[in-house]
Amino acid sequence: MRARPHGTAALGVVLCAILAVPAQAVPLPWAPPPVNACGETGFDPVSRLPDPAAPPLPALPPTIDIPIWVPQLTPVPVPDPPHDQTRVAQVPLPSDPCRNPCPQVRDTPEPEPERVEETSTGSAVALPRIRLNPEIEPIPIPVPGGEGEPAQEAPAPVIRPVESGPLGAPIMPASVESVRLVEQVTGHGSANRTDMRWQVDGTDLGLFWETEPGKVAMVFGDTFGEGWAYGGAGADTADWRSNALAYSTDRDLGDGITIDSMVQDSACHAAELLGSRKIKNWETTTIPTSGFALGKRQFMSYMSVNHWSKIPGMWLTNYGGLAYSDDGGQTWTKDQHARWENMFGLGRFQVAAMVPHGEYVYMFGTPNGRIGVIGLARVRKDDVLNKTAYQYWVDGKWAPAAENSATPLVQGTASELSVRFDADSQQWQMVYLDSAASQIVLRTAGEPQGAWTSAVPLVSTQMYPKAYGGFIHPWSTAQDLYFTMSAWDSYNVYLMHARLRPPR
Repeated sequence: MRARPHGTAALGVVLCAILAVPAQAVPLPWAPPPVNACGETGFDPVSRLPDPAAPPLPALPPTIDIPIWVPQLTPVPVPDPPHDQTRVAQVPLPSDPCRNPCPQVRDTPEPEPERVEETSTGSAVALPRIRLNPEIEPIPIPVPGGEGEPAQEAPAPVIRPVESGPLGAPIMPASVESVRLVEQVTGHGSANRTDMRWQVDGTDLGLFWETEPGKVAMVFGDTFGEGWAYGGAGADTADWRSNALAYSTDRDLGDGITIDSMVQDSACHAAELLGSRKIKNWETTTIPTSGFALGKRQFMSYMSVNHWSKIPGMWLTNYGGLAYSDDGGQTWTKDQHARWENMFGLGRFQVAAMVPHGEYVYMFGTPNGRIGVIGLARVRKDDVLNKTAYQYWVDGKWAPAAENSATPLVQGTASELSVRFDADSQQWQMVYLDSAASQIVLRTAGEPQGAWTSAVPLVSTQMYPKAYGGFIHPWSTAQDLYFTMSAWDSYNVYLMHARLRPPR
């Protein structure tokens, strides 16, 4: 997901909510970045003081780019072309973790000799060079294209009655004993060496679900390969895939999570699961938001992103949708009817977190961007692809066809939801980014509609600058909460562990 880090009076309120940051905590002392067992340097997402041995940064940048908006008519063939579903088996990983499985694709480069740059001893200050940087703004124009995906038959409409949905009994929030960074999961310098094994240099999210007993899927957002550079999402030419999926059977999360394999379209190359047009202002990308399994079929909720906003932390979606896989997650089909359109940018269920429980699948949803409230819907498991069968929680009742009237579950705004039901404690856990508080937080409840507890802080963006996400591993417990966190500048995924003390 290329979720950028965080006029009118209303816009001013929005900006304050997104950009509000408490007084900056004192950064931790400088520490060298982590190094994996192969001697490869990873990323440290913690806020730290500068390296005292590093040369001082220049007072002025060498160049200053001034963006110039350039409109460009962009023909877009419709319908969407069929997505490439080419898949290849996982190349066995070598017993030596530092040997690359596909050296013919990409091998570890020889270290470059250190270069000593000459510095000027004069007193003159070099002025930066001003550079005009044309920024193309596509104006999409639909034109007739080739044959698209086969049309899918629409399910028969279902009208559910209004049913009671009272709040559950209030519970006390858990307290957090400790939160620690377990490891860097993806990218250069990670123990998984995803850059060398699957051409995953930069990626984010890392949301989970259990595909079968003893196996979890871990799906990522916008993913970039060789050519990606530190500083956020990569250039469009850096082997861009809108999403990618890994598998893991690692149950010992205390020392990290081992990726066993990834869905691949060629040797040592992670495949794109859900295609996207990659055309700004039409469909920039398709980002997974949650996943779950019902029997042998895997489901994934996703959002079709029209464009990322210039306002940090905001984006506009075309719709939120559902896709499914009948081959264990190797290939995916976007359902053409299970879509929640984003009319005028007001859709309430654009970014969904879906959880099966009992007879139902519950859908927790937020609008596009990071300043929406959380709504809730449910659907019987047999009807999960039938949008007309969904009921929305409105004022203590489950009501059909009321998606934009859903009662907010909690006060305040939320984004990048992750929800699970803990069978041992019989409680629901919800983790999300609260941009206004600059925190990733935890809430718990006895019922999906609440009452939800107050927010318990897990991660502060003062300590982990530009952190977002917070996706719960399904093998967490009421005492040990494992979740992934993304950091914008290093644009990779980290595993976090929160030790919780349940209320007595």
